[in-house]
Amino acid sequence: MFYGADYYPEHWPRERWERDAELMAKAGINVVRLAEFAWAKMEPEPGRYTFDWLDEALDVLAQQDIQAVMCTPTATPPAWLCQQYPEILAVERDGQRVAFGMRRQYCPTSARYRELSRQITAALAERYADHPRIVAWQLDNEFGGHHPRCYCPECADAFHTWLQERYGSLDAVNDAWGTAFWSHIYTAWDQIPLPTDAVGTSNPGLELDFYRFTSDQWGSYAQEQIDVLRAHGVTSITTNLMGFGFAEINYFDLAARLDFTTWDNYPIGIQDDPASIAAAHGLMRGLRDEPFWIMEEQAGPSGWQVMSPAPKPGQLRLWAYQAMAHGANAIVYFRWRTCRAGVEEWWHGILDHHGRPGRRYDEIARMGAEVRRLQDGLQDAMPPKAAAIILSYDDRWALRLQPNAYGLSYNELWLTYYRALHKLGVPLDVVPPDADLSRYALVVAPTLHVVSDVYAESLSTHVQQGGHLVLGARSGVKDMMNRVVNQPLPGLLADLCGVEVAEYDALGSKASVRVAFAQEAEYIGDHAVGHTWADILKPRGARTLATYTGTFYEGEPAITTHHVGTGTATYVGVLPDQDLADALARWATEQAGIVPLLQDKPAGVEVAARDKAGQRFLFLLNHTGESQSVPIAGSYRDLLADVVIRGSVPLAPYDVAILKTGLGA
Repeated sequence: MFYGADYYPEHWPRERWERDAELMAKAGINVVRLAEFAWAKMEPEPGRYTFDWLDEALDVLAQQDIQAVMCTPTATPPAWLCQQYPEILAVERDGQRVAFGMRRQYCPTSARYRELSRQITAALAERYADHPRIVAWQLDNEFGGHHPRCYCPECADAFHTWLQERYGSLDAVNDAWGTAFWSHIYTAWDQIPLPTDAVGTSNPGLELDFYRFTSDQWGSYAQEQIDVLRAHGVTSITTNLMGFGFAEINYFDLAARLDFTTWDNYPIGIQDDPASIAAAHGLMRGLRDEPFWIMEEQAGPSGWQVMSPAPKPGQLRLWAYQAMAHGANAIVYFRWRTCRAGVEEWWHGILDHHGRPGRRYDEIARMGAEVRRLQDGLQDAMPPKAAAIILSYDDRWALRLQPNAYGLSYNELWLTYYRALHKLGVPLDVVPPDADLSRYALVVAPTLHVVSDVYAESLSTHVQQGGHLVLGARSGVKDMMNRVVNQPLPGLLADLCGVEVAEYDALGSKASVRVAFAQEAEYIGDHAVGHTWADILKPRGARTLATYTGTFYEGEPAITTHHVGTGTATYVGVLPDQDLADALARWATEQAGIVPLLQDKPAGVEVAARDKAGQRFLFLLNHTGESQSVPIAGSYRDLLADVVIRGSVPLAPYDVAILKTGLGA
């Protein structure tokens, strides 16, 4: 297993490098990531490349048997480049062109910048494609960060070309976007504007297509670098993604271009919500349905102008093991040593500014020794298949553009359902709307707002063949062109759910509504709470599970379930609060016959599993500052303590256990 750190030798005196490599080796570090921000060091002036320093750094690391991930440096174009080619700088939605001085200030559409990016990538590949110490290549850094969408003239031309390829004719565009509204009918491609501040509020179809176009531009920009590396024989290519919270690029599309997935994990801001961190891991694993790397793992307090609180003793190890629990095959900490200058002076690494080992180094070294003992047993092990939760980038974008109600957030709605299943300890995959659902007993779509015939058919087949579906409010509202459907809601999903939305109520962010359950009261109680949105339902074959109370639609159905084939489709007409989502998760998993990984675990202890070759690795992660005891049935070998445990597993604050057993045990 790779266990590493992000290292910037260009930031430190040459005489320090050996000491860094020695300390890394003592901590169990066997890989570093290099050079993603070093373009000015590699090419100090146009066409003059200086790689001797990088050669020497690789040699120093090799003396300690440390390998490397080489990065293309295109996230940080040098000052000379931006001065010589100002047209490569992105234009913001307000029409202001970005100036040099930050990072990621370029336009991914720019033909000039693409040419320059190919040139530096080719120069690197010619030098290092066959280097024996380089195990993988990273493209750029955090695609889409800072300036995710550009509104320059080059982007306008490229958008028009993209539309021509997508629709074929202006008549098709006018029809798809409904441009008869407000007399927006286009008679020439160059009449189609970009959705800038100068326009104001743009056509929803145009806005959604511009999001799709921009995502595709990042993908094609990445592909040009991939093609250069492939031409030089490179076969292990990735880029560092940004987990669940980053929604600017369709990661399912981007990840399909890569050889494996990596992402940057900084739990410090959401440490009180371990499910949100698990959700990001789940998405990154789900992009390719395979293990992933952490390319930047939290190593200390973080921040640019101000700092986060310091991670408590044990938390760095806990967060790294949480990543492993959800499918990480490698952990690379950001960064090795805290930088003494620049914007990230307060983004702490394993070592502080002075470069001396301390508490964080000792904790990471402890885990390094444990990782060595684990060897490769976990490599390529995957969580079992039980339940899936659908994530749609079209929905994230459409509901960002038109939230429908004040306070309606796709991310928060999605995480509410995810937390509920995570809390139960149910194995959970994150999948796109067009995924193969046949492997899952339960599929949850917190909302499926933008729906195609393909999506609807897939869900119908899943249910008819014995699967169980939970579908949230505001589903089936739009077609793929972001137009409201011309049929009763939930549109293409109405027959599957056996229900129609007779009316709806945009409650808003401060408002809630109560629903009362009959037969399922033992799960949910008499007065469960929904918020922000309410669909008033009219069953068309479905059975009513819950009705509204205390409102003008009191007694009307709020939640229904419908038997189709040998499965069920349950429609939840409200945005559930966490208690209601928790109860629905308990009910739905029992309906689907899904057994949690552990039947009884304390609050604050996360359970996850990875299976391989008839063996199960069960992770117990204590996210609390209190000691915990986790009951277990049978006996397990604790791989970290190297003992056999029966009856219960003791966990110190922020402690971890990895239990190994046969799947038949």
